[in-house]
Amino acid sequence: MKFRVERELLSEALSGGARVASNRNNAMPALSGVHFEVKSDVLILTSTDNDLSVRFALAVAGLQDGVAVVSAKLISDIVRAMPEEKVTIEAQEDEITVSAGSSEFKIHLFAASDFPNIVTAGTQSVTISAKVFAESLNQVVRAASSDMQRLALTGVLMVAEPDSVCLVATDSYRLAVRELPGATMLGHGAEIVVPGRALDELKRLIGEAETLTMALGENRATFEVGNATLTTTLLNVEFPKYKQLISASYPNKATTAREPFLEAVRRLRILARETTPVRLEMLKDSIRLSVVTQDLGQGVEELEAKLEGSEITVGFNSQYLLDGIDAISGDEITIESTDPVKPAVLRGVGDKNYLYLVMPQRLTT
Repeated sequence: MKFRVERELLSEALSGGARVASNRNNAMPALSGVHFEVKSDVLILTSTDNDLSVRFALAVAGLQDGVAVVSAKLISDIVRAMPEEKVTIEAQEDEITVSAGSSEFKIHLFAASDFPNIVTAGTQSVTISAKVFAESLNQVVRAASSDMQRLALTGVLMVAEPDSVCLVATDSYRLAVRELPGATMLGHGAEIVVPGRALDELKRLIGEAETLTMALGENRATFEVGNATLTTTLLNVEFPKYKQLISASYPNKATTAREPFLEAVRRLRILARETTPVRLEMLKDSIRLSVVTQDLGQGVEELEAKLEGSEITVGFNSQYLLDGIDAISGDEITIESTDPVKPAVLRGVGDKNYLYLVMPQRLTT
């Protein structure tokens, strides 16, 4: 196997492959590798951890067809550090040579026969707007848990509603729900749970792409975007009954400008700790935000706001609150609440397709 390619093009693909390749110390070293396959002037790069896989198709100057498997992290780091000119890669026997300019590295290979065969979802595919889907993932995936002991919470529910597809994620402390009106990626009534990690990686791959193609199998989903194909095993879990957490109405609603709200919470986070809530006093004409952290100090911010309902004071985890404000689009944001111990809902003014629910933290004073 031998080919020549632009360093930046190869480095970008290898970075994506290195993120997916297994970093576990297991009995299959090839899973920590990236699989190279050159056919004519096309290079196929594949990485997998057996649950998630990604494949990149690159146009290269093919000099000799062949296959090779090498440590994904190692070759990614080497190619990224190479001079900014074309890189030549050649595999012979038990090593691969990476060269550019006056630089040359030789790396030991894994047995190509140990690399697993990647099976994609073979059902009929649908094509959707990559921009809209990426925006939806950005709003929802942030609420998924990373705790593998609570597997159902690490996934994103995709469920077909009568006139839309709904994306939902929760880690039990916050909940994000995004509607995609008119979407047809799922059959009526169908629902799947996709690992949040897979969708987080897909969000990176989308970049500036205009369209995304999605196919669903019995236990896996495949997404094609640009020169990349991502396949993930679906989670065979029961997703929490999230709708019961969302009230039909909220008696108290404060409306304020989104950007000043976001910046105020960012500043207060300097003093906040995980167990130190940001206090929101929702008053008639303003929102007063404050943090008091023992042994550190205190901070106060005041924002113009309009309140419908009763004045109320609620405390929130600063990171969860910041994530919710950041996920909302538009110039204005509403905070809807019932009382200080029940979840509050953040929405963008005029946006009926997204909500972010966050549990309050108890205020001690």
